[in-house]
Parts: sequence; C-alpha cells; structure tokens
Amino acid sequence: GQRAAPPPEDDTGLAGLAGGLCFDFHLTIDHLFLVGTEEGKIHKCSKDFSGQYLATYEGHTMAVYTVRWNNYHPRMFISASADWTVKLWDHTQESCLMSFDLGQAVGDVAWAPYSSTAFAAITSDGIVHFYDLSVNRNERICYQKVVRKAKLTHIMFNTTEPIIFVGDDRGGVNCLKLSPNLRKFCVVTEEDGDVTREELEVRKMNEFLEMAVGPQKEHVVGVEAGA
Repeated sequence: GQRAAPPPEDDTGLAGLAGGLCFDFHLTIDHLFLVGTEEGKIHKCSKDFSGQYLATYEGHTMAVYTVRWNNYHPRMFISASADWTVKLWDHTQESCLMSFDLGQAVGDVAWAPYSSTAFAAITSDGIVHFYDLSVNRNERICYQKVVRKAKLTHIMFNTTEPIIFVGDDRGGVNCLKLSPNLRKFCVVTEEDGDVTREELEVRKMNEFLEMAVGPQKEHVVGVEAGA
C-alpha cells in the first residue's frame, strides 16, 4: 500500500503531541488547556479547535514535567522542567515573564491555593522550594530537605489546611506544615471597598507583574483561536 506523506515541519496538528508529559485545563475557560512536552515546548490547545494548537511557548531546553494555571489570575501559568528551571508565563505572550533556577531537575510545581503569588516546587535532590513573589520576586523564601535517599516526584497543597504533601519514588508520602510566615494572603478591609478576596489576589499578582515586567492589561479578553 501507499505510505502516508510525512507531516510538514511546521505542522501544528495535535498528532505532534506524542511526547506530551503533562497537561492542565484552565479553571474558568473550560475549553482551554496546556500541554508540556518531552522536548521542552508548551502548547496551548482548545477542545473547540481539536485539529491544531493555539500557541507554542518555547523557553525550556529539556522536558516539561508540570504546567499549572494560576488559581486566581486567568492569564498566568507556571511550568517545571528537567532543565533546572521553573518559569512564569502569561498565556497571551510568547516568552516567559520570569525564570527561576533551582539548581537541579524540577519534578513538579504547585500554586498555593490561598495566594496568587506563592508556589512550591520539588527538585531531584530531595528539596522542597517555597516562593512568594509578593515577598521576594527573585529568591525562594524557604526550602526544606525532605528525603535523603529518594527522588521527590509530586507536590500538592492541601486546599483547606496549611499543609503540603510530597511524594517520592520509594512510595513515601511526606507531610509538611507551612509556618505562619508562609501563609500570607489578601484580606478584604473597609478601605478596599466592594471587592472580593479573589479580586485582591488578582490585583496582588498584577502589582508584582508591574514591578517585575511592566504595565499589565486592565481586562482579560476572550480567548480566540490563535490568540
């Protein structure tokens, strides 16, 4: 029988995602999702346009193990890679906004459920790294060696208690309690007026972005194909 012609090099079909390692659906735009790949690229995809992806983000040089949308800010997501970095992205921009070098392969990263600017990541040397960009935009504010002779594989925040769970490649699940100084979140006061805590968290991330990378868009526009 006849052989199928090879796909063109610039093919944007989802068939090119054979090396996908991770994905995450947007929290409010239900058709939108991200895929991290073995080669280091991140693809933005839509269930409404299943034949192609909407954008490709290039910044990582090795496999992307995790992609996570921010819990509060609808444009922001974060990624973790074997290239030793965690990168912060705005899905409407091609290049990453910030990159954090953790010195070892980064197996997983997770946003704190209570803050738009806090996240934790794990590295192959058994360390949990905690960042809060509203406190220090360049350096981790805490780190903890969790295991001596195992490789950390997954990290997860408890959604209601100040606890982090960390899994390792020997079947262990390690439970860490966050100290009070790591649990900073926005509280609505009378001075804030008629706003929600969630809106204050979006504002907090925007204030960080203004300092770190420049002026931010006031409103979030609808996501279109190719956006």
